[in-house]
Amino acid sequence: MMTPKEYEDSLRKLNLKVYMFGKRIENVVDNPIIRPSMNAVAYTYKLAADPEYADIMTATSHITGKTINRFTHIHQNTSDLIMKTKMGRLLGSHTGCCFQRCVGMDSLNALSIVTFDIDCKHGTLYNRRFLDYLAMVQDKDLVMDGAMTDPKGDRSLPPHKQPDPDMFLRVVDERADGIVVRGAKVHQTGALNSHEIIVMPTISLREEDKDYAISFALPSDAEGITYIMGRQSCDTRKLEGGTLDMGNRFFGGHEALVVFDDVFVPWHRVFMYKEYEFAGKLVEIFASYHRQSYACKVGVGDVLIGAAQTVAEFNGIEKASHVKDKIIEMNHLNETLFCGSIACACEGYREPSGTFCVNTLLANVCKQNVTRFPYEIARLAQDIAGGLVVTLPSEQDFRSPETGPIIEKYLKGNASVPTEHRMRMLRLIENITLGTAAVGYLTESMHGAGSPQAQRIMIARQVNMKEKQQHAKKLSGIIE
Repeated sequence: MMTPKEYEDSLRKLNLKVYMFGKRIENVVDNPIIRPSMNAVAYTYKLAADPEYADIMTATSHITGKTINRFTHIHQNTSDLIMKTKMGRLLGSHTGCCFQRCVGMDSLNALSIVTFDIDCKHGTLYNRRFLDYLAMVQDKDLVMDGAMTDPKGDRSLPPHKQPDPDMFLRVVDERADGIVVRGAKVHQTGALNSHEIIVMPTISLREEDKDYAISFALPSDAEGITYIMGRQSCDTRKLEGGTLDMGNRFFGGHEALVVFDDVFVPWHRVFMYKEYEFAGKLVEIFASYHRQSYACKVGVGDVLIGAAQTVAEFNGIEKASHVKDKIIEMNHLNETLFCGSIACACEGYREPSGTFCVNTLLANVCKQNVTRFPYEIARLAQDIAGGLVVTLPSEQDFRSPETGPIIEKYLKGNASVPTEHRMRMLRLIENITLGTAAVGYLTESMHGAGSPQAQRIMIARQVNMKEKQQHAKKLSGIIE
């Protein structure tokens, strides 16, 4: 397994084509806006090397028998699924942000199932290709960017009827040695910190859309791939030189628009090619895994609850009954999220490929709660913190010899607490609920792994309503 330093060095070897604020970035690793997100991924390597967290952060490869980072592991039992949930919470609590590796792990596990199923029906060799690819990923301890979400264009139209056919990523040419693809993937979390990009379809497809039913993996710096960084609220604070206004001074996340401009993919890296009837299954299995992965929000919730309790003490209101009750409610909501992720893991089952998958119904219930509870947790944190979360003067003003003493005097809370400590805690709450980390905590909670209605559709499909009706009729004495 790689060390954090080896991981950082591996990123420096990549030749990514990245744009931000209208200019190309030559040094991605050291860019002050991107660097905190790289630090968060590097932390996944740090904890994997820590004996204290070995059970959670590492696993035994079912291919080689070697110890590997759990983010490259294929789940072999429900214990693996449970450890995945615990890993997400652990890292969320240590980084206070999105650590960007879950989507790659979930892509690997979904493909381990679906490539096997395609082979069983069509006699293809996708699963063998995938296992070869997996062995390479595990051996090199790589980070994968799982790329599923297409721009989609006019949402009322299927891919083949779009005015611009590139609104869904597609095959545009077939060669003896591979295929050529064109299109884009949006909202790509941690794309610039990834060694590989794994592409999957974004929706169920019919035969007329078979050119869009493709899955493959490429090095993230493959020729023809361009990255355009997404904006985050307060992102340019990282350029100001201080640390106080950043809120989270160590870690962060990022998203990017990833464009594929006639990119060549060799056959040995293709895992689905026009088997359109399996596109929906790949999306559904990946989504179930990824909806379980939102245990990471529980970890970030741990940080936010800790910040709310601390700022209450700094404000001198921690003994107020309504504050105590709000903290209890925040913990209740946060632990309920954890229950959902653990439950879908415990109720996991073995697929024909040998991979263990989560319970789909419970995974969707878990994610449906994630679309709601973090917003209430954030509201309560802001309630406890007070208006200074959004009116706090800048670090430059605090450091200024003219205004600093004034801020020191008038923004003092509990007399035993330094004013700067109070300001730092307020900035952390701002960061998680309004700033750069809000992308990974709130907006990602809403739209990541599918927006709320996607989970409600799956819940409706998975619930056995007939059985519920039969129980009710039997107990009421209705005989049919």
